[in-house]
Amino acid sequence: MTSTSESPGTEIAIRTRRAAFNRAIADGDVAAIGSILARDCVMLTGTDSAVIAGRLAQVKVWKREFAAPHRDIYVRAPEAIDISAIAPIAMEHGTWDAISANGQTTATGTYAAKWREVAGEWVIEAEVFVTLA
Repeated sequence: MTSTSESPGTEIAIRTRRAAFNRAIADGDVAAIGSILARDCVMLTGTDSAVIAGRLAQVKVWKREFAAPHRDIYVRAPEAIDISAIAPIAMEHGTWDAISANGQTTATGTYAAKWREVAGEWVIEAEVFVTLA
């Protein structure tokens, strides 16, 4: 299921926010990342299953990541977005890649992200990543 037929604008809004999140990672823009995360968001990382709870904690992790001399760029590619018919929430499913500065893929996997519309903006409440290669 990609989305409900009544909500093509919702799917476009979420895909637009995901593209902005990908751009923020590439640009090392922690402020942009923070604006797309819900205050109490949760991330479960792909390899070691670390739980990073809260926007401030995630921004701190991203700052540390961006300060590394050789860092990967993480790209999420949504494949499907399931939109709730009863609440302003949606589930995004897709694949992710970690790409080094020289353009080589260093890791890849799948993810799911729960989105919620808050004050007219779609924000990420939870993300779960699985590293497959």
